[in-house]
Order: sequence, then structure tokens, then C-alpha cells
Amino acid sequence: MSHGSFEVAYWDGTVEYYGSGECVCRIVFQDQMDIKKFFHDPVLAVGEGYVDGIIEIEGNMRDALKLAFSSQDHFLPSNHAVKKALSILQKANSLSKQKKDIQQHYDLGNEFFSLWLDATMSYSCAYFQSLEDSLYQAQLQKIDHVLKKLQLKPGDTLLDIGSGWGWLIIKAAKQYQVNTMGITLSEQQYHETKRRIQQENLEELVEVELMDYRALAKSGRTFDKIVSVGMLEHVGKANLPVYMEAVHKMLTHGGLSLVHTITHQKEGPVNAWIEKYIFPGGYIPSYREIIWQLPEYDFHLLDVESLRIHYAMTLDHWAQRFEKHIDKVKEMYDERFVRMWKLYLHSCAASFRFSGLDIHQILFSKGLNNHLPLTRNYLYS
Repeated sequence: MSHGSFEVAYWDGTVEYYGSGECVCRIVFQDQMDIKKFFHDPVLAVGEGYVDGIIEIEGNMRDALKLAFSSQDHFLPSNHAVKKALSILQKANSLSKQKKDIQQHYDLGNEFFSLWLDATMSYSCAYFQSLEDSLYQAQLQKIDHVLKKLQLKPGDTLLDIGSGWGWLIIKAAKQYQVNTMGITLSEQQYHETKRRIQQENLEELVEVELMDYRALAKSGRTFDKIVSVGMLEHVGKANLPVYMEAVHKMLTHGGLSLVHTITHQKEGPVNAWIEKYIFPGGYIPSYREIIWQLPEYDFHLLDVESLRIHYAMTLDHWAQRFEKHIDKVKEMYDERFVRMWKLYLHSCAASFRFSGLDIHQILFSKGLNNHLPLTRNYLYS
């Protein structure tokens, strides 16, 4: 360990110090763990150990995770050939499996998510224009930023693949007078979006369907603009070209599409703990995997923007709000669930800051479009 030190109290009463300099945290093993699990997958083993209460972290969890991520090259596998082999073993997610995976996470309940998300119920990276922005303000700015990039004009048709709780399609219809459609596989999100559409009296401009993007692509419907925010991570590695083919079928010639997705710098296997407990069936692509797909479908790259620090800040807000409501979450679920989600939110924030995990907004057109603005001034007006 070259970036700090920590203390470990083992189950037999012995205490050891690792690293050098000021001690950042104390890790307590309440009981002995199966060493084979550590050799097989250290991330999964430690994650399960914490969730099960076998491992306790004394001190600031954020500091402990910062130390882990900044020193990961010392203890995570470095065999690139093994990583590459593992990364291509994932099978294509079937429609039924993807629906089941999405519902396992997003149908935990609107009441649960409303405890720690903002009023828009945006469950994706916000866009901070200053450190003082509230989460609600930053999420509204993210939606505005996305809609400006799509260069909407009255009469356009907009599709949101993975529309969440619907705020983007509602805002687009109200602000730009466009016809919008959202699709989701989450029944809770679908019903809440329907309620919001009715509340805003936007039934003539906004529709939402409980539908997979592959099924919609077969319907023959087309759209001038297509967006997905935080959805591509759910399609799976093998389905990246399937997603692009679906967008190609549904996007009009010269139309614009924006993908807002978490990315890795290099391809690699999924995080086994996240896959098992938080996002089953997920895969985080490298940004070059996405860019590589574009020419195959006559997609022309227009703009790429990294929002890495914005997502770390978003997760800080979520983690703080989650911890404010821990007692309520414990009533809804149990102590193990609380530990699982606390670790998830804090570890993701640390990962965006220190591991190279990133998030990109990627804008492209179908075919050449010679009628776009010459500069990016329209984004900041």
C-alpha cells in the first residue's frame, strides 16, 4: 500500500497495520472467512463480508474506499489476458431476462427511491454548474443539457429508451412542444410516469409504454431524435450491436441520438458483487466499444463529453440522503439491505473519483447532417 495505511483487527484478536503514514481506517473481521472466496473474487468476497456483517469498517467509509481504489493495482488481478477472456464470456440478455433484471432493481419501489432521489426522480448522473448546486437543480440542468444537445424543435418526435420516471419526456414536451415517447421495463416507473403525464395534462404530447427497445424497433415506428440516459449499461455486452441496430431502424435519416452511459477505459469483466446484488445482467462498456459500433450503422460522431466528477458528486448527494433515511429503509427492508446499498452508493462515488470509471454523453447523427450549428454556443445560451 503506497497511498496510506490501515489497521486490521482479526477474529483471533491479533491486530496488524498495513501501508505507511497516517492510519485511514480500521477493518474488523468479526469471524473467519473462507480464503478460497478471496482467491476466486476478492471484490465479491469483501462485499459479501460487509453486507453479512462479518466485516466492519470503523472510520469514514469514503476514506477507506478512496484508499482501496487508489491502491487497487497492488492487489487486484493484473493478468490482462484473463480479464479479456472473462469479458467476452457474457451471453446476450434475452428480452425476458432483461425485463426480470430491470424489475429486480427498479421495482424495489417508488417509495424507496423517493427517499433519496430528488423531486424529479432522476436516477442518473446530474449536471453541476457549481459546487453549491442542489441535487434537484443539478438534475434539472442535466435534463436541459441533454435536450439542448438533441437540438429539438416544435413538431419533432423524441424517443427516450429507458425513460425512468418520465421527467425528461415531460420536460421536452412542455419546453419544446415535441411529441415524446418513453419506454421502460419497470412497472413502477411506468405507472408513475402515466400519473405524471396526466397530472401535467400532456396526454396529447407524451406517451409511455411498458416495452423493450427491441420490440419497439420491430413496430416500424420512427423518431427524429432518440435518447437513452443510464440505460445502455443494462443491455449487456453481446447486445451492444443489437441496441445500435434498433436505433438505426427507428431514427430518421439526419436524426440525432444521444447515449448517456457509464463507461470503462478498457473492456473487462463485470463487477461480480454489483452484478449479483445490485444490477443483475449489467455490463459497463468501454467508450471505445461504443465508438467502434457507430460506423457500422452509418452513425456519425458529433460530440463526446465526460461527466465523471459530476457522477461522483451525484452519488455523494444520494449517499447522504440515503443515510438520512436509514431507519426508514430498515423498516421497509432490513439491516442487510441497508448495508448493501450503503456500500453500493459510497463505493460507486469512490470509483468515479479514483478508479477511472467514467460516464460519457455521446451524440451522433444517422447519416450526414449539414444543417447543424457551427459552434456549441447553443448549449450555453
